[in-house]
Formats: sequence, C-alpha cells, structure tokens
Amino acid sequence: MPSMSNESPDRLSDAQVGELLELTREVDSVELKMTVPDSDRRAAVMALGMDALDAQIRQVFFFDTPDLTLDRHGVVVRARRAQRRGDDSVVKLRPVVPGDLKEAWSSDNLGIEVDAMPGGFVCSASMKATLDSAPVKEVAAGAKTIRKLFSKEQKSFFQAHAPEGVELDDLSILGPITVLKLKLHPSELRMRLVAELWLYPDGSRILELSAKCPPAEAFQAAAELRAFLTLKGLDLSGEQQTKTKTALEYFSAQLSESLDHRR
Repeated sequence: MPSMSNESPDRLSDAQVGELLELTREVDSVELKMTVPDSDRRAAVMALGMDALDAQIRQVFFFDTPDLTLDRHGVVVRARRAQRRGDDSVVKLRPVVPGDLKEAWSSDNLGIEVDAMPGGFVCSASMKATLDSAPVKEVAAGAKTIRKLFSKEQKSFFQAHAPEGVELDDLSILGPITVLKLKLHPSELRMRLVAELWLYPDGSRILELSAKCPPAEAFQAAAELRAFLTLKGLDLSGEQQTKTKTALEYFSAQLSESLDHRR
C-alpha cells in the first residue's frame, strides 16, 4: 500500500521523506501525480489551457478475477489501445522493494518507479511490451486469448508473482476505460506535464496531472510542480483517487452483477 502521512493530508512526514529519499537511490524514475476533484476540473482545464481536441484517445483494459484476486496481491495486468500508436501491455507489481526485484530480474523491459502524490507514495515495478500488431481489440472481442497480449518475459514475471493457480487465460476482461491523454508544456515549468482524463462508463471522471523526473531531481521537481499548481489555483489538499483501483472496483461490481443475473 502507498505510504501515507498521518499529519497534513498533502504533506509527507519526516519518516516518509527519509524513506522516499532512500527509494530515489534505487529506482529508475519518479512520477509526480495528483488528481483534481471533479468540482475543480473545469477550473483546472481553463488554468492550464487544456484543449480536448489535442488529446490522444486511449482504451485501457484490465485483467483480473471477478473478485480482484490479483489486485489484492499487488498485481496489475493491463493492455492499452492508443490512437496513432500501437498496442502495449504491462504486468505491474506494487508495492515492491527495488533491490530485491533487481537481484531477481534483469531486463531492459523492467522499469521500477516511485509514484508520489500529495501525502504519500508507492514504489512499483512494470514489465512492459509493445505489441507489433493490434491484438487488444481481438482479445476484447474474444477472437484471441489473453495470453497473446504478453511476451514470454511478461508471462514469467506474472507466474512468479501471481497467486498460485491463477493463469492469464483464466482472467476476466475488465474494461475498457476511455482515456484522453494530453501533453502540456507550460513555460513556467522545466518538466512536461501530462493530463489524463479517465471517463468511466457510469459517467464519473478522474482528471490526473503528472510529471516524470529523474530520481535525483525528485524533491526539487516536486517543489517546482507544487509551486506551479498552487499558482494556478489548484488545490493539492483534496483526497487523492486512484485511477486503476476505481476502474477495477467498477468493473468487478458490474461483472459480479452480470454473473448473479445468469444464475
């Protein structure tokens, strides 16, 4: 679980700062994230000059058991379709201890990252693959099995960390979620800002702002990003939502309801 502070909801405790500093010495990258309350979404769009027509359209599919067994064990299996780009897939673990994982796995396709948000952070590891064709749509339609979306390396990574007895082809398709991704280049920031609007089938939305930085620059980048967002009038003290967790819980509930109706 993310390390969360018991003090101010958007500030790290001294212990957390020390833990994060240690992690930045072992990870490949740091991603700074915040979610914008839906009540502030329009204000954020205006303040940051976002134009939906510049956004890339994506579809995100998750794979898990109906009762989210993988999620409970810290495993996320996902595939994406993206406008003007090929499909991709990932097997993600969180939380992880970077040193332990690097000893067991040596791969250019494995990335270890800290996701830091107001009040907390979590270290994750992702085994990624770019898909040559466009198989995600075929898997979603039932024309191909889920295993076809993952490389041999990803399958080994999954088998090493998934609960015993859970196989890729046993998983249910949870999705898709439609996502609008927009890259922003504010003149006041040295880093690029990414906005993602996740559109859930029930009409709810999550707007996430994020920026990646080298681990050695994490604290400086966080201070700069915080100052920039505060200057734009964005509230950093609100409750943070998790895109993946929200998606999994939504589709799990829908799947359970569908299974109940069949009985």
